[in-house]
Amino acid sequence: MQTCTPDRPSLSRPARPPLIVFSHVRWSFVHQRPQHLLTRLAAWFDVHVVEEPVFADAEPALMSATHQNGVEVLTPRTKEFASGFHDSQLAALRPLIADFMASRGLQEPLVWLTTPLALPLVADLEPRAVVYDCMDDVASPRVALPGLAARDKALMALADIVLTGGPSLHESRQGQHSNLHCLPGAVDAAHFAPEHLDGDDVESSVAAELHRGMPRPRLGFFGVVDERLDAELVAAIADRRPGWQVVIVGPVVGRDPAALPRRPNLRWAGLQRHEALPHLMSHWDVCLLPFARSEATRLLHPSQTLEYLAGGKPVVGTPVPDLVSLHADVVRIAEDADGFVAAIDDLLAEPAPARAEWRARARALVDARSWDRNADIVAAMLLEFAPSAPALPTVLHEPLAGSTPLVTTQDDPAAIALPVERVEHPAPSLPM
Repeated sequence: MQTCTPDRPSLSRPARPPLIVFSHVRWSFVHQRPQHLLTRLAAWFDVHVVEEPVFADAEPALMSATHQNGVEVLTPRTKEFASGFHDSQLAALRPLIADFMASRGLQEPLVWLTTPLALPLVADLEPRAVVYDCMDDVASPRVALPGLAARDKALMALADIVLTGGPSLHESRQGQHSNLHCLPGAVDAAHFAPEHLDGDDVESSVAAELHRGMPRPRLGFFGVVDERLDAELVAAIADRRPGWQVVIVGPVVGRDPAALPRRPNLRWAGLQRHEALPHLMSHWDVCLLPFARSEATRLLHPSQTLEYLAGGKPVVGTPVPDLVSLHADVVRIAEDADGFVAAIDDLLAEPAPARAEWRARARALVDARSWDRNADIVAAMLLEFAPSAPALPTVLHEPLAGSTPLVTTQDDPAAIALPVERVEHPAPSLPM
């Protein structure tokens, strides 16, 4: 089995220095790596997450909401239609962020980026250190934009620490940075453990209602339903076993929901709260990782794997490299629909002693791969940096192709700092 995570350090917890995060992942979207790490890093750092801007026909402002463990999430509101941290957003974002920093008295922060597109916003903050949490293959068609590779290269050159989300992605970055660390996905085992489920809470009711009247066996998946999910494979499994029920939980992104295959025994259940996932999984007999074998999944690190295992569920998945290298001893690997059906048939008929032995191996793996441990590792890296800020160039890169020229605050003395607007965080919805 391949491993790529360093040992967990022993840490004392000093006064919290500021950590400014630029994230392409919406905090209220699917609960994933940034939320897991940053809510735990808030024990050591004063964490402020800047999301991608949203359009509003109003004066630019920062919408502020406080989340788990005191993490503050800032959502810029601008009049620009361009998505993400596009260059056309910079003129509005710079004064908003500068005013926020000044109003809180934040100086020489640590800066964390999950996307190279936010790189132009770094220099003005005069950071003591820069972390690049590389979650995606920038060459993948799923994330590739004109000029993104060049900006990624510039961020790799600037960053003090580079983290990668799995061994395949780590291998692809070898030789590009002297302080490169593989930090694969982990798990909040207590959240998914069956013995910790409360049968009286609202999430239990939601899960029970979704599965009401649904016969067994039930197969399930949760995650983002984008081009990485092989929808035709899912449909083929449903076709081969009409008596099996297949439940796919997650938001549909980058594909037409109406084009997803429909079967009497296949249900697309949409986005569900993170709190509901263990309850949903408790209704399943086997969990699926039906990822396409394509360029988009070449460096994929399936984060659901350990969550399935923490829930005590057997897993069948396609042979994406990270799944094979890290989990082939506890996950069944199948090439196609026939392979999935054979593996699932075998698991459904597995004798109790064999299942108990598998559960022990799966539990040992889960216990070794916690988000608490990962956060301790990252905190130790960050706390090594002295408070003095590095000298950063005024212009870090060329503009993205087709975008407006980059402007620094030095070039734009008329930039006006606007106030931070505070709002209460709305309760997430429960779409079915």
